[in-house]
Amino acid sequence: MLYVVTGPPAAGKSSWIQAHAKPQDIVIDLDLMALAMAGPGADHHAHGDVLMRVVHRARFAALNEAYQHLDSTDVYVIHTQPSAKAMAKYKRLKARIVVVDPGREIVMQRIEDMRQPGMRAVATRWYRQRRDTSRSAMPQSSRDW
Repeated sequence: MLYVVTGPPAAGKSSWIQAHAKPQDIVIDLDLMALAMAGPGADHHAHGDVLMRVVHRARFAALNEAYQHLDSTDVYVIHTQPSAKAMAKYKRLKARIVVVDPGREIVMQRIEDMRQPGMRAVATRWYRQRRDTSRSAMPQSSRDW
C-alpha cells in the first residue's frame, strides 16, 4: 500500500509515519534524506540549494523504485503540497492520502519555535490552497436566488 502523507510544514507528518510504519516499510521523507546526505551537525530543516538538488533527484529515483514494490511492502511518502499531476499518479497507484493538520495556529507556532521563517509562507500557501480547493469543491445551490 502507498501512503501519501500531506500537510503543512511542522504539522506532524513525520511523527504520523513514525507511529504507523513498520521497520520493513519504505519511508521517503525529504527532510530525513537531506539530513542523511548532509555533513555532520547539519540543521534538520535548513539545507543549501546544491544539497537539495541532489536530494530531490535521489527522492525521485527512490519513489520510482518504491512504486515497483507496492505489492510486497508498504511505502510512506511525505508530500507537503502535491500537484494535480502528482495526485493523479497517486490515484492511479491507489494511494491512501493522509492529511495531517493540527490547525493553522498550532502549525504557525511550531514553525516559529522550530523552523526557518520561510516555512511560514509555505504553510500559508498550503492553507490557502486547501481553502480554495474546498471552496471550489462545495456543492452548488440548487436554486436560482
